[in-house]
Amino acid sequence: MTDVVLPCLNEAPALPWVLTRMPAGFHPIVADNGSTDGSTEVARAHGARVISVPQSGYGAAVHAGLIAADPDDGLVCVLDADGSFDPRELPRLTLPVREDAADLVVGRRRPTSRRAWPLHARMGNALLARRVRRTTGLTVHDIGPIRAARRADLLALNLVDRRFGYPLELLIAAGRAGWRVHELDVPYRPRAEGTRSKVTGTVRGTARAIRDMRAVLAR
Repeated sequence: MTDVVLPCLNEAPALPWVLTRMPAGFHPIVADNGSTDGSTEVARAHGARVISVPQSGYGAAVHAGLIAADPDDGLVCVLDADGSFDPRELPRLTLPVREDAADLVVGRRRPTSRRAWPLHARMGNALLARRVRRTTGLTVHDIGPIRAARRADLLALNLVDRRFGYPLELLIAAGRAGWRVHELDVPYRPRAEGTRSKVTGTVRGTARAIRDMRAVLAR
């Protein structure tokens, strides 16, 4: 059984679709970051394990999910809970890690429509990915909100960011550690109706993400 960590903050409308499309052999762990819309009840009703993460922030939710994941299988995935990614892509992402052809597999978002990925967010991601390529030599074009790796390897990187800078710090640390990082194209859908991006959904969210990622680059 491969655990799938789903960082979650008020994603109740999206969770039924996400959780019912979880492939056989993949077990969802919803790392709830203080939802007030019934996300935890929806997640449990659809068979997910739910853990409460008191510390706010995307990185805090992902890290708590990694700690809670089963160490026996060794492999773990991380997937946004907003319905933008299809969980049925996960077997394809995990295969290179299972076959020891990669240490980390990240998804490169390929929007299925214009509204799936706002232009300003896409441009910001492209600039960050270019910085990662220059800093680490990794041939990546996305900061990888969907990914697969060995749990023990991820924890051994000792990442410190607990907010939106976590995916960026992961790639930089993986590159510096000499990891074999593979990037695979994945469809990127519009978020589920009734949910809002914590980054691009508000000016405050975007500014907070920029601040967090600048802090990572400064380190």
